Amino acid sequence: MANAELHVGQLLARPGEKVFGLVEVDAGGHAVKLPVFLINGQAAGPTLVMTGGIHAAEYASIAAALDAGQTLDPQELAGRAIIVPVVNVPGFRVRSIYVCPLDGKNPNRFFPGNAAGSPTEQLAGWVFQNVISQANYYMDLHGGDMIEALVPFTLFYRSGNADLDRKSQDLAQVFGIPLLVGSETVGSTYSAAARAGIPAILAEAGGQGIWTAEDVRLHREGISRVMRHLGMLAGPAPEPVTHRLLERFLWLYSEHEAFWYPDTGVGQDVRAGQALGQVRDYEGHVLQTALAPADGRVLFLVSSLAINKRDPLLAVGA
Repeated sequence: MANAELHVGQLLARPGEKVFGLVEVDAGGHAVKLPVFLINGQAAGPTLVMTGGIHAAEYASIAAALDAGQTLDPQELAGRAIIVPVVNVPGFRVRSIYVCPLDGKNPNRFFPGNAAGSPTEQLAGWVFQNVISQANYYMDLHGGDMIEALVPFTLFYRSGNADLDRKSQDLAQVFGIPLLVGSETVGSTYSAAARAGIPAILAEAGGQGIWTAEDVRLHREGISRVMRHLGMLAGPAPEPVTHRLLERFLWLYSEHEAFWYPDTGVGQDVRAGQALGQVRDYEGHVLQTALAPADGRVLFLVSSLAINKRDPLLAVGA
């Protein structure tokens, strides 16, 4: 059975075709031009959706999504792929950290979006309804933001639907990054997709505004591994990777506008109550000591000396 035509906005790809274009989205009166690759395979198979650039300065993930869109060949593909390599286009152009500059909101806290909300909420809603909802499987590519160091890990959400959760965890394992976190970030892409019945993961590699060849390779290899696992690309089944499964994703936040002095590093195992850093004022007085909320591993760490009230400091996978 042949694939159906693939549509996003005004773009259309028939079986055996690859199409790229900029799809204009109205986000609260702002015209956002989303880059979209449609790859409609010659042979039938599942629909895989990939997004990057939800956070606009997570460059390794964006570079990997771009490479996948540029190099995937519909003649070699069983199924269909939709790739949006940069979702937060307004943020990408101004090198924004965390937020969409149209309203100062973090896009990955507002999925599945709101058509009557602010520009970020409307953009999230359009992407969810017109892109993510077409998926049989969904992957969102991320990394540490411009001021975040990060050890690679993959998130998936436990929805309570045993079959769906098994498929999401399988995707996370197949992607090939050894650290897995079975936890929800409220308003995130992957948890919104899972709530809609779509097996989904969010993969993290790279950070601090740098896109090393190794971090891009981790994402790109993960994409290839998942596509072989789903039968979308020819090739051997992915080699199993030994995983460590973490069940909680615990964030620490600054209580002050001040200076951040971390005393740990990404990938470090820590104990509950351990001092992980201090927030200090101009004179060096300690305003806040960041204590590990549980035994676990430091997954990301803000590397900026400048810190604002309510900014994240780090996160522990427990």
